Amino acid sequence: MKTWKERLGKEWLFWDGGMGTILQEKGLKAGELPETWNINHADIIRSLHKRYLEAGADIINTNTFGANRLKYKENGPYSLKSIIESGISLAKQAREETGRSDAFIALDIGPTGKLLKPMGDMEFEDAYEIFKEIIIIGKEAGADLVLIETMSDTYEMKAAVLAAKENSDLPVVATMIFGENKKLLTGADPAAVVALLEGLSVDALGINCGLGPVQMKEIVGELLEYASIPVVVNPNAGLPRREGEKTVFDVAPEEFAQVMGEIAGMGVSVLGGCCGTTPAHIQKLRKVCQDKPFIPVKKKNITMVSSYSHAVRIGKEPVIIGERINPTGKKKLKEALRTNDIDYILNEGFVQEEKGAHILDVNVGLPEIDEPVMMKNVITELQAVLDLPLQIDTSNVEAMERAMRCYNGKPMINSVNGKKEVMDAVFPLVKKYGGVVVGLALDEHGIPETAEGRIKIAEKIYAEAEKYGIERKDIVIDALAMTISSDHTSATVTLETLKKIRDDYHGNTILGVSNISFGLPRREYINAAFYIMAMQNGLSCAIMNPNSEEMMRAYHSYLALAGMDEQCSRYIDVYGGQDSIQKGPLHSSKEKVTLSTCIEKGLKERSGEATRYLIGEKDPLSIIDEELIPALDRVGKGFEKGTIFLPQLLMSAEAAKAAFDVLKQYMEQSGTVQEKKGKIILATVKGDIHDIGKNIVKVLLENYSYDVIDLGKDVPPEKIVQTALQQDVKLVGLSALMTTTVVNMEETIKQLHKEKPDTKIVVGGAVLTEEYAKAIGADCYAKDAMATVHYAQSVL
Repeated sequence: MKTWKERLGKEWLFWDGGMGTILQEKGLKAGELPETWNINHADIIRSLHKRYLEAGADIINTNTFGANRLKYKENGPYSLKSIIESGISLAKQAREETGRSDAFIALDIGPTGKLLKPMGDMEFEDAYEIFKEIIIIGKEAGADLVLIETMSDTYEMKAAVLAAKENSDLPVVATMIFGENKKLLTGADPAAVVALLEGLSVDALGINCGLGPVQMKEIVGELLEYASIPVVVNPNAGLPRREGEKTVFDVAPEEFAQVMGEIAGMGVSVLGGCCGTTPAHIQKLRKVCQDKPFIPVKKKNITMVSSYSHAVRIGKEPVIIGERINPTGKKKLKEALRTNDIDYILNEGFVQEEKGAHILDVNVGLPEIDEPVMMKNVITELQAVLDLPLQIDTSNVEAMERAMRCYNGKPMINSVNGKKEVMDAVFPLVKKYGGVVVGLALDEHGIPETAEGRIKIAEKIYAEAEKYGIERKDIVIDALAMTISSDHTSATVTLETLKKIRDDYHGNTILGVSNISFGLPRREYINAAFYIMAMQNGLSCAIMNPNSEEMMRAYHSYLALAGMDEQCSRYIDVYGGQDSIQKGPLHSSKEKVTLSTCIEKGLKERSGEATRYLIGEKDPLSIIDEELIPALDRVGKGFEKGTIFLPQLLMSAEAAKAAFDVLKQYMEQSGTVQEKKGKIILATVKGDIHDIGKNIVKVLLENYSYDVIDLGKDVPPEKIVQTALQQDVKLVGLSALMTTTVVNMEETIKQLHKEKPDTKIVVGGAVLTEEYAKAIGADCYAKDAMATVHYAQSVL
């Protein structure tokens, strides 16, 4: 009998379909935890598994999607261990009773419902421990593979994948939930998702839930463009709507199978369903697809690094790596590291981003500081306010691993060299966490004087990386720029090395460009000329100062001349003399920092300092109306346009809160009163513990001066109605993530309409649509947090 890995990517495999939506039809009550049916209604769960197997599913999910210690506590009526063990046992029984010994059982793991820091309040390692517990129980109970699904945050997904990889040898499949904007809730696009998950060495990746097959097609196309591993597609049966008292999905089995057949033809390896799909959907899907010629997975020789939001492709056109966060030769940065002045470091990042850097080098090595602690701190803080990928630049292996573990995305790693002990220390980390590694063309004998000598070291690095399962696409060779002031032939040796790596090995390269001019006057002249020569000879990445006008002129001119700038549009944008919006870097003097800039960039400490300075010039209410609110509005508009992502939105809100706290303290002391704009109740409905969306809305509403009454999660309708009556609240916001809890949202709306008809109701959540929100009686459907703010402004 072939294993899962032996079949994956070599033949069509079919996943099962929806669980929770079918259990609702079978009598799952509002607020009842679906996983408890493994114990209380075992026959129904086993029967549903059998129906899917008989319909042709090759993989069935255990009924454990929401099973974690946050729901099933040690002192509760159901233990997490009993829920997971019974779930796997029922799947095994169904497999045996149907004679489907060729089918596989997937341990189904969903999100915790919490945002991880810095966006939320859960530590990365706490999330890891939650998933670790599930994995250990599931492995011991006999699961064949792990499915981590419906994840909207790459950071939480990383915690779950690491938990699976470090605590079991089971195959791991990871599927994310995208919106119609082709992004995750936290901002990642398909390329960023592929870069992260392939870096973490999952066995297959893909998309599930949130959308129907038609809406998924374009996103699937992008996943397939970048992925070199099998892709899984498990859509909903269209979008939910109401028919009388029932929630139904609008895509029937025949239509579902037809569209999924088209998706199969795009090169997908595994197909199944999610919410609203039934055994009939899977049966039709298999019938349509099983006789189609299977399309083998194609390896993509694409080198990518990523942040939480996007990927940077290396090799397509030259990439700029900002060099300014490195203490070598920089007195102010050294002092900032010694005094833990993180804002100074963040400002260096902002300036380089605004000047055109694609990636930021991060080196915090000073002998007098704790480098592992500082590296982790700086990486975390930079990722909280910037969405550029980072290059982790250190020779300290402990600092490297800490940074790689906490990094949200696929980083660059600087570096290894031809010394075996260095490669043996770094390559296992790259294989475990993912990354694109800089390989220095030097070894224990030093730096070769010839291009041939450097190429031999590059070959050694490629070969050693391959032993660890690291592909050549994830190695970038540093051809080493040595100053021409001491050897007039050094530039030609470097250029020859670049050319050979490109032409003979189809590899990518990197240089610290400015090293070429060390010891010479007017170094910028030499640097810029050499930079153009290097790009012409195949340089993929330049570690350089993007603040240098000469270097940036060389870069933009080369792109235009090399045919990489269509219609010279980027060159014209930069040098055409047209006015453009300049965010501007923060001033190094604290007295001259603008509050609005601090808020837009999400700098909490500087925001408070800028507010204290402004109090001497303006009254608090003017600061709120003229600085705070306009800055939040600009950030909100950027979020709606897709130019600013959720982490930046939340950090801006935190910076605004820091300013409000300073103003509040001053107003209390001076007797000034700021009127609240109105009371708003927020609640995640009964049975649902996922409060990510609600918490995001709360932060924004409070910054817009609304009095938010947060009732928390799993809130009964009666409590919401009672609170609205007691405090005469005119607006209630309700959130639900799961299809099984939307019925409680509808019940809450009914009770509010009956008991307090003058209260407006705004709803949101991944399972909702505008049509569905209207059908259950809501006054407004908010597609995101800013939409809730806008509705509050119109109502109150």
